[in-house]
Amino acid sequence: MTDESPHGENKFVLLAALAANLGIAVAKFVAAGITGSAAMLTEGFHSVVDSLNQILLLYGQKRAARPADAEHPAGYGRELYFWSFVVAILIFATGAGLSVYEGIAHLRAPEPPQDATVAYIVLILSLLLEGGSWWAAMRAFAKGKGDQGWWQAIRRSKDPPAFIVLFEDSAAMAGLVIAGVGIWLSDVTDDGRWDGAASIAIGIVLGVVAILLARESKGLLIGERASPELIEAIRSGIAARPEVSGVGQVVTLHLGPRSVFVGADVDFVDAVPAGAVEVMIAEVEAALRRDWPEIGSLYIKPKSMVNAAI
Repeated sequence: MTDESPHGENKFVLLAALAANLGIAVAKFVAAGITGSAAMLTEGFHSVVDSLNQILLLYGQKRAARPADAEHPAGYGRELYFWSFVVAILIFATGAGLSVYEGIAHLRAPEPPQDATVAYIVLILSLLLEGGSWWAAMRAFAKGKGDQGWWQAIRRSKDPPAFIVLFEDSAAMAGLVIAGVGIWLSDVTDDGRWDGAASIAIGIVLGVVAILLARESKGLLIGERASPELIEAIRSGIAARPEVSGVGQVVTLHLGPRSVFVGADVDFVDAVPAGAVEVMIAEVEAALRRDWPEIGSLYIKPKSMVNAAI
């Protein structure tokens, strides 16, 4: 009943992407040194940034998993959202910024690639490795999205690693294709400006991805409600009790990918004693958590609907 992938599977996807990007980065820098290609150098920086991003997300997952304490009674789940926002900034500032900078520098002083064959080999191998990482990320996200459309699932997901790796790998594969086209055009025309233009195009792709990720991460960092299905389940579960005469406002807030705070205004039947209300609250909480384990804290506030309407 939740749209998030299991934590363990997300961790596997991050580790797979990290391993692929570290190997790809080395190969790209070697190829850039041999060919002198700005697009290949840009792709090397891109892989380094992606590797750092995966490390930050793994660190964020570990920090977010810490149990609640006296200073943070609601836990540390939202720390993952902070590191996800940092990842978006890194992609924009480092990945996109360096790509555009290198591209402009190559346009001003163009040099065609010295040995395009090496670049092609590295690009093909990189595309295969990135494709494997992308496939793992896509399968993990598809498993958690249910019947939702892809974009709807991304917008409603509360687990940033689930869609950040998918975005990164998609951008990486697009960048590899762009780099290949730029190197090929520079090779056949003997005009290094195509290589520089490819580097700028890669920077634009990374910039767009960074903006999309920043927007999604910002919403989670500020605080987003739970899914409409969960809110309706909470309202229905409380309203079905004979001790309840009405349910007012139901407030939900994601404290982490799998932790939701719930607060509800409930009007109880006047004749119900306080002891019965306490038992009812405990039973409702147990039933809701059985079906929706992401509910972390549930607070029910007795409130007269008549007074609330005045």
